[in-house]
Amino acid sequence: MLKRFFPFTAWITRYDRTFFYGDMVAGITLGIMLVPQGMAYALIAGMPPIYGLYAALVPQFVYALTGTSRQLGVGPVALDSLLVAAGIGALQLSDITEYISVVLFLTSLIGGLQLLLGFLKMGFFINFLSKPVISGFTSAAAILIGLGQLKYILGIEIVQSSKIYELVANLLRGMEDVNPYTMAMGGASVLFILIFRRIHKKIPTALLVTILGILLVTFFQLGDLGIQVVGEIPKGMPTFQVPEIRTDLLGQLVPLAMTVALFGFMESISIAKTVEEKHSEYELDANQELRALGLSNLLGSFFQSFPISGSFSRTAVNEEAGAKTTMSLIFSVLFIAAVLLFLTPLFHNLPNAVLGAIIMVSVFGLINLSYPLQLFKNRKDEFFLLVITFLMTLFIGLIAGIVLGVLLSLLLLVYRSSKPHIAILGRIKGTNYFKNISRFADEVEVDKDKLILRFDAQLYFGNKDYFKKELFKQMDKKGAELRYVILNAEAINYIDSTAATMLERLILDLKEKEIDFLITGAIGPTRDILHSSGLIKILGEENLFVQTFEAVDFCTHHNKRSNIQRKVSLQAKKRTL
Repeated sequence: MLKRFFPFTAWITRYDRTFFYGDMVAGITLGIMLVPQGMAYALIAGMPPIYGLYAALVPQFVYALTGTSRQLGVGPVALDSLLVAAGIGALQLSDITEYISVVLFLTSLIGGLQLLLGFLKMGFFINFLSKPVISGFTSAAAILIGLGQLKYILGIEIVQSSKIYELVANLLRGMEDVNPYTMAMGGASVLFILIFRRIHKKIPTALLVTILGILLVTFFQLGDLGIQVVGEIPKGMPTFQVPEIRTDLLGQLVPLAMTVALFGFMESISIAKTVEEKHSEYELDANQELRALGLSNLLGSFFQSFPISGSFSRTAVNEEAGAKTTMSLIFSVLFIAAVLLFLTPLFHNLPNAVLGAIIMVSVFGLINLSYPLQLFKNRKDEFFLLVITFLMTLFIGLIAGIVLGVLLSLLLLVYRSSKPHIAILGRIKGTNYFKNISRFADEVEVDKDKLILRFDAQLYFGNKDYFKKELFKQMDKKGAELRYVILNAEAINYIDSTAATMLERLILDLKEKEIDFLITGAIGPTRDILHSSGLIKILGEENLFVQTFEAVDFCTHHNKRSNIQRKVSLQAKKRTL
């Protein structure tokens, strides 16, 4: 039980001293990345920069003890921050103090929801976020985040928005106030990051550009030219503070909390699974990951943290730097704590333009062009799902975009299941194989008095009419010579009560027309339903077969089945033969 809820106990007793160096180097590297990134992502969330460092403290420590991934880098991330800004910004709160208070309460809600879902073993919810929806949403969010940083890079004041047309309009109105010195510093920072990343990906470009920006402002008094800086950052560790409970805002905050909770988990688990493939020494537990993120967010909210989840870039760096266990996160926490205790005055002259450049370069890397092109060539329906999610996120809003995208993907799933693939089968010449006649047209034998079809889905209320319609269409093609309809049920794993009633009437109707209905290849759960629903009595036990060729031979030669054939074909739960 202890290892289940605190996975670090599984490796801490066997901690190899050879891991120490790799974990320490990885942890310090993470901490170095987190200082500028954390402050930058705090700005996205509409929070003062210091809260980015607070979000890199307690949540990392909690995840180190409770997470099942040993390389996942958790902390503030761009998309979660933008979701928070979009959701809380719409509430039109009175001042920054109230804004911070509501964000901390939202963080506790997110943590509580993730923790609850984890204990209820609801990790499977992630399956409802399809890759086209995620890709469309992520690319649109990256564009919104990137454009939103132009206010820092250009040195203008604009009203942020999660709708692209409003954001672009606000930017255009503010262009007349562009500060050329700020624009030069922001543009140079972007170029600096891009150039050094091309030289080597392991170079800590964010830290280098941060140090360079601080030095330039300090030695050349660039603040006098209108270049805005972070300003005074509070020194010291975050204090324990219970978030103020805002019952008056629950109706607006719960949907936002659920969106951020599920999206943050999706982001984290997808990153963690990618890294897990390289490590055979541990296995991910999706439900424990939910609990770990939930506890990290919940406890973090008591120490002034805004929502956190797994980070693509920091996980990659953690892995490449040699992290073997979550001790790397502990070292990262110690580094951040040292910065908070001793080094915050050094960041007073950090230009906002540099933070904007760090964010812009980082998030534009999330825009994926190859995947949509791949879908356009091979999966047109999923391509349009991606495009629609992308456009809805850009023009309607972040939360509406992801929610509507999920709903559309579910509608697409329902549509596919309502009209599943149906194959008409024939015997491959000289064999007992029965294959789709449209794929093996020149190699199959088809008897005029037999219709053999395979239904490739569960049979339920949503597709029963389609099944019946297609069956009658194929029966009409056969004409008056048809005497047997054989349903290959290998792919049918469930028959609901509505479909069972339809089958019952269908079998009786066919009997009146002197056409026998046979079922072959039914798997265990389907056979159980045939027995429990009483369908077996209408069908007749003699018309249930294990393999298609047995049913065809029975129709042709009226052979008696052996005892073993009868036993296997009729086997069901709680039934003695």
